[in-house]
Amino acid sequence: MVRKNISSGSQYEASIGFSRAVRIGKLISVSGTAPIAEDGKTAFPGDLYNQTKRCIDIMVKAIIEAGGKKEDIIRTRIYLKNVGEWGEAAKAHGEYFSKIRPACTFIGVKGLIDPEWLVETEADCVIKALEIS
Repeated sequence: MVRKNISSGSQYEASIGFSRAVRIGKLISVSGTAPIAEDGKTAFPGDLYNQTKRCIDIMVKAIIEAGGKKEDIIRTRIYLKNVGEWGEAAKAHGEYFSKIRPACTFIGVKGLIDPEWLVETEADCVIKALEIS
Protein backbone atom coordinates (compact mmCIF):
# COMPACT_ATOMS: atom_id res chain seq x y z
CA MET A 1 0.00 0.00 0.00
CA VAL A 2 1.07 3.55 -0.64
CA ARG A 3 1.87 5.81 2.28
CA LYS A 4 0.89 9.49 2.07
CA ASN A 5 2.28 11.92 4.64
CA ILE A 6 0.32 15.14 5.19
CA SER A 7 2.03 18.27 6.48
CA SER A 8 0.33 21.24 8.09
CA GLY A 9 3.48 23.33 7.83
CA SER A 10 4.03 23.25 11.60
CA GLN A 11 7.48 24.36 12.67
CA TYR A 12 7.68 21.19 14.78
CA GLU A 13 7.16 18.61 12.02
CA ALA A 14 10.70 18.58 10.60
CA SER A 15 12.56 18.96 13.88
CA ILE A 16 10.53 16.26 15.68
CA GLY A 17 10.18 14.07 12.59
CA PHE A 18 6.41 13.62 12.30
CA SER A 19 3.55 14.30 9.91
CA ARG A 20 0.27 16.02 10.76
CA ALA A 21 -1.45 12.96 9.33
CA VAL A 22 -0.54 9.71 7.61
CA ARG A 23 -2.73 7.75 5.21
CA ILE A 24 -2.13 4.14 4.30
CA GLY A 25 -4.92 2.55 2.29
CA LYS A 26 -8.26 3.48 3.85
CA LEU A 27 -6.71 4.42 7.21
CA ILE A 28 -5.80 7.97 8.26
CA SER A 29 -4.22 8.80 11.61
CA VAL A 30 -3.87 12.41 12.72
CA SER A 31 -1.06 13.33 15.12
CA GLY A 32 -1.47 15.27 18.32
CA THR A 33 -2.81 18.60 17.09
CA ALA A 34 -2.24 21.76 19.10
CA PRO A 35 -4.15 25.05 18.81
CA ILE A 36 -1.69 26.78 16.48
CA ALA A 37 -2.83 29.93 14.68
CA GLU A 38 -1.90 30.70 11.07
CA ASP A 39 0.96 32.91 12.32
CA GLY A 40 2.47 30.00 14.28
CA LYS A 41 1.49 31.40 17.67
CA THR A 42 -1.01 29.89 20.09
CA ALA A 43 -4.58 30.48 18.97
CA PHE A 44 -7.03 31.82 21.56
CA PRO A 45 -4.80 31.90 24.67
CA GLY A 46 -6.80 31.03 27.79
CA ASP A 47 -9.87 29.90 25.80
CA LEU A 48 -10.28 26.11 25.92
CA TYR A 49 -13.46 26.06 23.83
CA ASN A 50 -11.94 27.96 20.89
CA GLN A 51 -8.59 26.18 21.19
CA THR A 52 -10.44 22.87 20.85
CA LYS A 53 -12.29 24.15 17.78
CA ARG A 54 -8.97 25.27 16.26
CA CYS A 55 -7.43 21.83 16.86
CA ILE A 56 -10.39 20.11 15.21
CA ASP A 57 -10.26 22.50 12.24
CA ILE A 58 -6.58 21.65 11.70
CA MET A 59 -7.32 17.92 11.97
CA VAL A 60 -10.24 18.03 9.54
CA LYS A 61 -8.18 20.01 7.03
CA ALA A 62 -5.46 17.33 7.16
CA ILE A 63 -8.04 14.55 6.77
CA ILE A 64 -9.50 16.24 3.70
CA GLU A 65 -6.01 16.69 2.25
CA ALA A 66 -5.42 12.96 2.81
CA GLY A 67 -8.58 12.16 0.83
CA GLY A 68 -11.00 11.66 3.70
CA LYS A 69 -13.81 13.67 5.20
CA LYS A 70 -15.02 14.53 8.67
CA GLU A 71 -17.59 11.72 8.53
CA ASP A 72 -14.77 9.17 8.19
CA ILE A 73 -13.51 9.90 11.72
CA ILE A 74 -13.98 6.86 13.93
CA ARG A 75 -11.99 7.91 17.03
CA THR A 76 -10.86 11.13 18.68
CA ARG A 77 -8.69 11.78 21.72
CA ILE A 78 -8.77 15.04 23.62
CA TYR A 79 -5.80 15.78 25.90
CA LEU A 80 -6.62 18.45 28.47
CA LYS A 81 -4.26 20.42 30.67
CA ASN A 82 -7.11 20.90 33.15
CA VAL A 83 -9.47 17.94 32.89
CA GLY A 84 -11.89 19.71 35.24
CA GLU A 85 -12.76 22.04 32.35
CA TRP A 86 -13.62 19.14 30.01
CA GLY A 87 -17.11 20.56 29.39
CA GLU A 88 -15.73 23.41 27.25
CA ALA A 89 -13.79 20.98 25.06
CA ALA A 90 -16.79 18.61 24.95
CA LYS A 91 -19.02 21.45 23.75
CA ALA A 92 -16.66 22.17 20.84
CA HIS A 93 -16.30 18.45 20.06
CA GLY A 94 -20.07 18.01 20.07
CA GLU A 95 -20.55 20.86 17.59
CA TYR A 96 -18.41 18.96 15.08
CA PHE A 97 -19.27 15.37 15.87
CA SER A 98 -22.77 15.08 17.40
CA LYS A 99 -24.10 13.37 14.25
CA ILE A 100 -20.96 11.31 13.52
CA ARG A 101 -20.36 10.23 17.13
CA PRO A 102 -16.85 8.76 16.90
CA ALA A 103 -15.37 6.88 19.82
CA CYS A 104 -13.89 9.63 22.03
CA THR A 105 -11.71 9.85 25.09
CA PHE A 106 -10.94 12.89 27.26
CA ILE A 107 -7.59 12.57 29.00
CA GLY A 108 -6.12 14.83 31.69
CA VAL A 109 -2.41 15.50 31.27
CA LYS A 110 0.14 17.23 33.46
CA GLY A 111 1.15 19.63 30.72
CA LEU A 112 1.61 20.16 27.01
CA ILE A 113 4.67 21.36 25.05
CA ASP A 114 3.64 25.02 25.12
CA PRO A 115 2.24 26.31 28.44
CA GLU A 116 -0.40 28.34 26.54
CA TRP A 117 -1.86 25.21 24.98
CA LEU A 118 -4.86 24.02 26.97
CA VAL A 119 -5.67 21.11 24.65
CA GLU A 120 -4.32 18.78 21.99
CA THR A 121 -6.41 16.45 19.86
CA GLU A 122 -5.91 13.30 17.76
CA ALA A 123 -8.13 11.44 15.32
CA ASP A 124 -8.26 8.17 13.41
CA CYS A 125 -10.30 7.62 10.24
CA VAL A 126 -11.43 4.84 7.98
CA ILE A 127 -12.33 6.20 4.56
CA LYS A 128 -15.78 5.27 3.30
CA ALA A 129 -16.66 3.20 6.33
CA LEU A 130 -20.19 1.81 6.18
CA GLU A 131 -22.44 2.51 9.13
CA ILE A 132 -24.15 -0.48 10.69
CA SER A 133 -27.44 0.21 12.46
